[in-house]
Amino acid sequence: MKTILHIIKKEFLQFKRDPKMFGIILLAPVIQLIFLGYAVNMDVEKISTVIFNMDNSSESRRLIEIFTSSNYFQIYEYVNNYDVLQEHIENGDALMGLVIPKDFARKLGRNNPVKLQAIFDGSDGNKASIAAGYVMNITGEYSKNILLDYNNKHGQKFSPAGSIVAEIRAWYNPTLKTRIFMVPGIVGLLLSIITLILTSLAIVKEKEIGTLEQIIVTPIKPYQLIVGKLIPFAILSLATIVLVLSAMSIIFDITTRGSLAFLFAASFLYILSTLGFGLFVSTISRTQQQAMMLAIFVVMLPMVFLSGFAFPIENMPDVIQWLTYAVPLRYFMTIIRGVILKGTGFTELWGEVVVLFTMGIAVLGLSALRFSKRLE
Repeated sequence: MKTILHIIKKEFLQFKRDPKMFGIILLAPVIQLIFLGYAVNMDVEKISTVIFNMDNSSESRRLIEIFTSSNYFQIYEYVNNYDVLQEHIENGDALMGLVIPKDFARKLGRNNPVKLQAIFDGSDGNKASIAAGYVMNITGEYSKNILLDYNNKHGQKFSPAGSIVAEIRAWYNPTLKTRIFMVPGIVGLLLSIITLILTSLAIVKEKEIGTLEQIIVTPIKPYQLIVGKLIPFAILSLATIVLVLSAMSIIFDITTRGSLAFLFAASFLYILSTLGFGLFVSTISRTQQQAMMLAIFVVMLPMVFLSGFAFPIENMPDVIQWLTYAVPLRYFMTIIRGVILKGTGFTELWGEVVVLFTMGIAVLGLSALRFSKRLE
């Protein structure tokens, strides 16, 4: 035990002598949380719109006013022909082009159906579909009000029998902001970066400068070296969680609803896996450049893509969905989002906890065996 403590002390002394590394471990995650928290936002709040109003009546201007007052649609330009409208959409100046026909007011006055044309830049399908939903809601509400006004003017009472009205309530994220969903996931992403990449780089760095060979010839046993090197990164990772959760609460006003003790325990189980992957990368890398490339492109990116961090697992092909069950970050994303946003605990998430524990022991154990053989 004394030997392990000396190794841990040595690692922290190395951090102290390398202020840049210490800054990367403790300050960079907070900075990345701020940048990613504001950048990773898939909400469509500003829709640049080109208007081709062929009717130019008070009714058509009233409709345009309803679009702009929704705070979603920003008028980029009013045009007089289709060619200019098409040019703005092709150049990326506008996401949507709204065409109001010349007989708009006349048909409304006669209570006849009116067709509007909404043209979208569909190169980004997500933005286009969300904007189309906004258009459908606005035109639907406008049509309903027109019908009610018409019936009131003619003394008709319109009360459809058997109508169904859904009262929608969103729990855990009432405003339906994607940032509230994404920021807790960023915490798991940053934890992966610190434990995986920095662990592999730290060990490979000792290979390059020759200190690892000097340690090998000492009476230190392989397991003592492994434990002594991994514990400092585990401690710093848990400290990073404290900093990131505090920054998340202060900057984004997202507080943890569940048990912090359970969250830290689950984080430790997840750290076992990422430390194991970092240890494995260090055994197959000769230089820090190789370790960086392997850690990012072979381990890190597949974990991010298959974890549900940004892309819903349910939308993936069946074969890819099966592959996600082998990704520890998938289970940790479920835990961290459940604890922070929903306030869930061990009772609801025990399955993910068991899988994380099993994966952590397996990955770390196998990587430690390989590392021990390389030392021997």
